[in-house]
Amino acid sequence: MIEIKNLTKKIGENQILNDISFTVKTGEILGFLGPNGAGKTSTMKIITSYWSPTSGTVTIDGLDNAKDSLKTRAKIGYLPETVPLYEDMKVKEYLKFVAEMRGVSQARIEEVATACGVTSVMNKLIDELSKGYRQRVGLAQAIMGNPDVLILDEPTTGLDPNQIVEIRELIKKIGKEKTVIFSTHILSEVSAVCDRVIIINNGKIVGEGSPAELIGKTKPQEIVTVKVEGDKEAIAAVLNKVKGVAGISLVKSEGTVLVYKIETEAGVDARANINKALIMSGFNVLEISKTEANLEDAFRELTK
Repeated sequence: MIEIKNLTKKIGENQILNDISFTVKTGEILGFLGPNGAGKTSTMKIITSYWSPTSGTVTIDGLDNAKDSLKTRAKIGYLPETVPLYEDMKVKEYLKFVAEMRGVSQARIEEVATACGVTSVMNKLIDELSKGYRQRVGLAQAIMGNPDVLILDEPTTGLDPNQIVEIRELIKKIGKEKTVIFSTHILSEVSAVCDRVIIINNGKIVGEGSPAELIGKTKPQEIVTVKVEGDKEAIAAVLNKVKGVAGISLVKSEGTVLVYKIETEAGVDARANINKALIMSGFNVLEISKTEANLEDAFRELTK
């Protein structure tokens, strides 16, 4: 549905995007990640025709968005980082305005209001809404026209945990039939919602694949936490000799009960070796656990 080829964007001497290329299929939710200033929002603005690229092309459903801008815009629902709202309008007036612009019926307004959870505030001025409700109204305008492509820049900003779950489920439902590009700094959302992830840094793509594939490719260090009873220096001496241990740090001390965070070599589960070494040295192991590598670890590894 979306094909981006050799996209470059410069503003003066500042290179914002540097020859990036990727595709997003229909029925796919793409997580588009990167640190602040990496080029995420710039890419979204180019896809939606808010900005033009310095070079490269964006094709949406076979249409070049530079040559057929109006046709491609009609296919896109866009929720930018700063939600586009008219604060002096009531929610129902604003959604009616958006519906008229999109050429959809009153029934669609009610459907979207229900889906985005704004029916209870339809008669309120947008200026009176909380940040969470403003975000919901912004999402409602993005999906009003039942677009083929949905571009979401930080869609869950300001929402409480229950609202976040609801919006996640809505995005997953939409993503079964639409093309969705979803940007967020909350990486647990990406693992929960996205089929595939692209990580961008300094205007270049530095990682691409499913969340599991990215974690596997970067092979970040595993973290083992061990709670053990005994002498601090003696325990440290034993741990530092265990095969697969890359480093240790004492994170908590309660008398003779110590809690260590242990970094292990990439891809190594050293729990059995750690447990055996401590027990054979006469120490009482109270608890041992491993923190699985996650997308946050992969993100840090790829963008450092």
